[in-house]
Amino acid sequence: MSALRHLPKVDPLSQSPRLASYPEKVRIQAAREAIAELRASIQSGAPLPLESAEALAEAHAERLNELSLRPAINLSGVVLHTGLGRARLAPSAVEAVRRVAASHSTLEFDVETGHRGDRQAHVRAALCELTGAEDAHVLNNAAGAVFLALQALCAGREVILSRGQMVEIGGSFRMPDIVRSSGCRLVEVGCTNKTHLHDYENAITEDTAAILRCHPSNFKIIGFVKEPSVAEIAEVARKSGVRMIDDQGNACLVDTTRYGLPKQGTLQESVAAGSDLIVASGDKMLGATQAGLVLGKKEAVAAVRKHPLARALRVDKLTLAAIEATLKLYQQGRELEIPIHRYLARTPEEIRPLAMRIKKAYPGDAALEEGLTEVGGGSAPGSGIPTWRVGLASPEGPEVLARRLRSSKARIMGRIERDRVWLDPRTLDREELPLVEQVLRNLG
Repeated sequence: MSALRHLPKVDPLSQSPRLASYPEKVRIQAAREAIAELRASIQSGAPLPLESAEALAEAHAERLNELSLRPAINLSGVVLHTGLGRARLAPSAVEAVRRVAASHSTLEFDVETGHRGDRQAHVRAALCELTGAEDAHVLNNAAGAVFLALQALCAGREVILSRGQMVEIGGSFRMPDIVRSSGCRLVEVGCTNKTHLHDYENAITEDTAAILRCHPSNFKIIGFVKEPSVAEIAEVARKSGVRMIDDQGNACLVDTTRYGLPKQGTLQESVAAGSDLIVASGDKMLGATQAGLVLGKKEAVAAVRKHPLARALRVDKLTLAAIEATLKLYQQGRELEIPIHRYLARTPEEIRPLAMRIKKAYPGDAALEEGLTEVGGGSAPGSGIPTWRVGLASPEGPEVLARRLRSSKARIMGRIERDRVWLDPRTLDREELPLVEQVLRNLG
């Protein structure tokens, strides 16, 4: 095709003034991609004007210069959205991470003695104070913490697990597979909907190492159901001389009924019930970042700490900084400064004005209605909190509109229902609202 001969050359295009602010490698790659896009358009029979080469190169340079992991605005109606990073850190936790990331730190340095210190010291005392545990240890994720706990305490022996708790968590990780992979022999008891205390009692043998309780984080069984309490299971374990390991899941430290949610078991309650070891996630109801919290009795936690795999699952300084700062807020009675609690505490009356402004900013058909915000992240499955949300309609269809919102500089995330894109502002901070309004106005 004769038009192909008129395509611009890489070097001249990369020197365009529109690319002057980008590094040389970005300019050259952007020029190559722009030329390739022009070539493909000519070959497809729908050629783009050659005059658009500089604009195309600039668009490619902007994309190449961006990081793929970027902030987003969560209007999805899910507070702890796994795809959006679950818990948002409190401002003080963000600042703690920034300070530690920007300088050297006392991660493993004892300033009193001048000798090497223990990185767990930054969070151990606070976790024990807040939960009543004898000891605590933090690893880099909860699934790894469960695996390590089973390896350290039960390898080569039997672990009892209720059939009603054989959950599959995100990424297709199944609790029975984790038990078996840890070197333990899984013993299934009870039924999907009902497990009795005598099911546990009858399954215990001389080769039983522990009873494992797993929080059904992402589903809920209703109707003809029964499950013993943590305290009841722990008592059976104690009398039988086996350990009780509680995969508590969401690391809750507060009474969730204050938000109108069903009662959730707390870390304090699991400790008080007599669990030998409790495992939970740092980025759920705790409101910190991804981590595996391990706490409980000294001997059990010590076995986890001393296991060789503890080094492979070691937590880093940024995670410790975020967790320490978050725990400090709980210690000071300032948990409403933690976003997960601030969002859950919002009333519909507080949310409605935000929804009204979103509705007003959209130039098209927008519907305001009451709805429910999900907690998400494996916390309070099947439950929601009343909210106000806005449903946006578009002649292009909801998929196209949702893509435009996701692709905007604000990266606005909603959800599609009933041929509309619904935006729930429960998780919207007020300083984000002007940016959302700007994006919506520009959709006209």
